[in-house]
Amino acid sequence: MINWDEIKHIHVIRKLEEILSSWFNTGILMTDAQGEIRNHGKDEEPHSKNLLCQLILQSEGGHEFLDNFAAQAGTELRSSDDSVLVVDGPLPHTQAIIARMKIDREFSGAVIAWPHLSSELTSKDRKDLQAAAMKLGLDPDDTKNAIDRLHTVEDHSVVYLRELVELVGQEIETFHNEISMRDDKINELNKELGVRYRYDAMIGKSKPMQNLYLLLDKIRNSDSTVMINGENGTGKELIAKAIHFNSIRKEYALMSINCSAFNENLLDSELFGHVRGAFTGAVKDKKGLFEAADKGTIFLDEIGDMSSSMQVKLLRVLQEGTILPVGSTGPKKVDVRVVTATNKDLRSMVEEKAFREDLYYRINVINVTVPPLRDRKEDIPLLVEHFLERGCKEKGISQKGLAKRALEKVFDYTWPGNIRELENEMERLIVLSDTESRISLDLLSPRIKEYGEHTKVQGVRVAGRLKDALEELEKTMIKEGLKRTNWNKSRLAKELGISRAGLIMKVEKYSLDKRKQAAAEAAARGKERAS
Repeated sequence: MINWDEIKHIHVIRKLEEILSSWFNTGILMTDAQGEIRNHGKDEEPHSKNLLCQLILQSEGGHEFLDNFAAQAGTELRSSDDSVLVVDGPLPHTQAIIARMKIDREFSGAVIAWPHLSSELTSKDRKDLQAAAMKLGLDPDDTKNAIDRLHTVEDHSVVYLRELVELVGQEIETFHNEISMRDDKINELNKELGVRYRYDAMIGKSKPMQNLYLLLDKIRNSDSTVMINGENGTGKELIAKAIHFNSIRKEYALMSINCSAFNENLLDSELFGHVRGAFTGAVKDKKGLFEAADKGTIFLDEIGDMSSSMQVKLLRVLQEGTILPVGSTGPKKVDVRVVTATNKDLRSMVEEKAFREDLYYRINVINVTVPPLRDRKEDIPLLVEHFLERGCKEKGISQKGLAKRALEKVFDYTWPGNIRELENEMERLIVLSDTESRISLDLLSPRIKEYGEHTKVQGVRVAGRLKDALEELEKTMIKEGLKRTNWNKSRLAKELGISRAGLIMKVEKYSLDKRKQAAAEAAARGKERAS
C-alpha cells in the first residue's frame, strides 16, 4: 500500500509540482486505485497550487466532485493501453492529463494534472465555465479570477506536460518500491534476530508460536473481547494472562473462573455477586468477579459449558456494561474486558442452537487459536528442558536431562493432553530417576514408550477387491483414531484431513458411534444373561 502521507513531503515530487504550477498553472491530484484523492485530505486544509482547484477543494462537496471525476478518469485509464491520457476535465472546456501508477504490476492509482485549456476561451466558453464552477458554491469574483489565470497549453507543449505528469507517477512508484525493499529487509533481519523463545510464561520457537506471539503483540493495545480456542492442556489460561498483563488494563485485576466447575446458581453468584438474604446462606453482600475485575479483565474458561440463561446475562454485560447481583433490584455499572476460552466448536454449537449466536459474535471479536503440541513438535525439546530444570530447582536437586532414545520417544508421541501431559510426565521422571542425571527410555510411561508399536494395521489384505480393502483400512483408522482422541470428532477430522461432517458420515457408515456401540454391547450382555 502506498504511504500517501510520506509522499506529500518528498522533495522531488514537491519540485515537480512547482514546475507544473509555474509552467502550466495546473494543480496535481494524486489518487488511489478507487479514485479517491489522497494528497488533499478531506479533513485538512487543501494546498493546491492552482486557484480553481484550490477553491473547489475548499468548497462543500468539492472534494467528492473531484473524487468522482478522478474515479471516472481512472476507469478510462485502466482500460487503455497508454500509460498517460489527455481527458476532458470535470468542468466544461478544461482538460486534464492523467498518468497511471502501477505497484507490483497492478493499477494502484493515478496522478492527474488539472486544469488547463487546449485553446483560448471564447466569451461564451468563459460564461459556461464560470456558471458550472459557481454551481459548486464558489464565490463569483474568486471564480472569475481563477479562470483568468488558467493557461492554454498548445499541442507541442502537451508533450512536455504529459512527460512531467508521468514522471511524478514514476517517482511515487520508485519511492514505494524502495520503501517496500527496506521494509522487507528489516523484516528479514527481524526474523533472523527476533525469533522469540518465550512470551511471558509461554515457551516455543516454532512457526505456530511465532504467529501467536505476533497476534498477541497486535492486540495488546486493543480493548476488544478475545476468544481463545484450543484443546485441553494447551495453556489457554497462560494466554489470557499474557493478554491482560500486556494490555492497558494490567494495573487492575485479572479474575478467572472455570464455567464448567459451578452449577448455574453458583456461577450466577460467583460472576455477578449477591446481596444479603438473596438465598439460604447469603449472610452478607458479596462482590462478584465482574465487580472485582472492574477496569481490569475477566477470564471465562470453558465458556461453551455456560447455560442458556447465563449466556443471556453475560450478553447483557457485554452490551450494556451492567451487572445485576443475585437478589438485587438495581444494576451496577462495570468496565471489564472479557477474555473467554473453550475447547469446543462453538460455531457448530451455534448451528445446533446450543449456544447463542449473538453472544458468539460478541465474544469472538478477536480469535486466538492455540496450536496443539503435536503441531509444534520442534518446541518439545525446549519444553522438556524447561520442565526438568524447573522441577529439579524446586526439589533442590542437580539438573537432569533425557537420554537420546527417551527424547526420541517423547518427540514421536502425539501428546493428546498437550503441555499439561508433558509437564506431568517430566515431573514423574524427576521423581523416578532418583540420583540419575540422564533419564533413560525405561522410565518413560508405557503409553509413551510403546507408542507406535501397536498402531500398525495388522493383516492388511493383499487380495480381493481394492474398494473393500480401502474401506477396511478406513474403518480401522477411524476406530483407532476415535479411541486415541477420546471421541473428539473435530480433532480427529483435522488429523485425518477431512471435514467434521465427512467424518460423522463415515462414523455412521461403519457403525462406530459411541452411544450406538454401547447400546449394542448392553443388548448383547442382556441376551447372554437371559440365556
